[in-house]
Amino acid sequence: MAFHMPRAVGPEEAGFGPERLNRLTEALKSDIDKGTVPGAVVLIARRGKIACLEALGYRDREAGAPMAPDTIFRIASMTKPFTSVAAMMLAEEGRLLLADPVARYLPEFANLKVAIDSDSPSAKKLTKEPMRREMTVQDLLRHTSGLTYAHLTGPLLKKAYEAANIADEKQTNAELVTKLAGLPLAYQPGSTWQYGLSTDVLGRVVEVASGTDLDRFIVERICKPLGLADTGFGPIDAARSAQPQVDQTSGKRPPMRDTALRPKWIAGGSALLSTAGDYVRFCQMLLNGGELDGTRLLSASTIALMTSDHLSPEIRRSPSTPILFGALAPTPELGIGFGLGFAVRTHSGRNPLPGSVGDFSWSGVTGTYFWIDPKQQLIAILMMQAPIQRLHYRYLMRTLVYQAIVD
Repeated sequence: MAFHMPRAVGPEEAGFGPERLNRLTEALKSDIDKGTVPGAVVLIARRGKIACLEALGYRDREAGAPMAPDTIFRIASMTKPFTSVAAMMLAEEGRLLLADPVARYLPEFANLKVAIDSDSPSAKKLTKEPMRREMTVQDLLRHTSGLTYAHLTGPLLKKAYEAANIADEKQTNAELVTKLAGLPLAYQPGSTWQYGLSTDVLGRVVEVASGTDLDRFIVERICKPLGLADTGFGPIDAARSAQPQVDQTSGKRPPMRDTALRPKWIAGGSALLSTAGDYVRFCQMLLNGGELDGTRLLSASTIALMTSDHLSPEIRRSPSTPILFGALAPTPELGIGFGLGFAVRTHSGRNPLPGSVGDFSWSGVTGTYFWIDPKQQLIAILMMQAPIQRLHYRYLMRTLVYQAIVD
């Protein structure tokens, strides 16, 4: 098995202390032995070389199937950077513009309404007002569109999302957009950072601007040029798919889509499957300023734009933000902003977790996580299917990777 990325002779070559780096794998092994999580793949690269690649525990504990380095994971919202890169590739080609109204590509979005007090648990009626300005493509990329997820808003808007069956796995991206056009936004565009369906709608913009289905665009224009042979929307061989942890209370696995089937909904925010080895190549392309092994997807100036903070001081954060992301929430108090597809560290000294100003990252609800630290020339990737414990392992990964750097 080849990851097509150089391996360091030992952790020392990449500036890590071997004993210190072992603290991370030993902590994970201890939790696997306790049954806290079934298994994980950890990949750490620095200065262009893989310093650590460990497959720990089980791909499927109940079946006794061991984890392998090339295990394929449901990467959930780690799909969002791929869709964001796709949009920026089209922007570089002049086929879409970040300042454009979304309605230029999706006419259904021309006259959206905005819910008033969408977060209020005591509201009796869903009242609406006109948009004060149109939603832009930039708003989709930075999550200031006013779109949300049903479970992250107040009860009335949540009920409206559920009645429209917004999470229907049998819908197309075009059908999703039609449904959303009939619902009010949670916030005025540009006013509030609200995690939600922005990147899924961006995926439809990519389809319209390119004239190509989103899965085909991502595979043909990103995955194949970078040599990401195991990244796509499915189907995949079930024998290589990591299975989620069985909930010890219910005795059931949490719901995750069947990787043996190609989804009808090619969700730009959540539907990709990938391996640690593929994802590190995608990350190295970003770290290199848009190029890898002679293949350039984006210019260095575009990567710089994507990894800058696009949240002005006037932009609020929704009430769900700190609850959902904890110490990694993109808030001024934690010294984290948000760019075009990534959370971006803006300040040192505000966050309890180690990192460098300018590092950028994102994660998936299934338990996946990555970050890129240009100052340290560092890429760190954690692949697991353990949604309940995801925040703990993101914190653990950050802490134990940085403490292992000795050079």
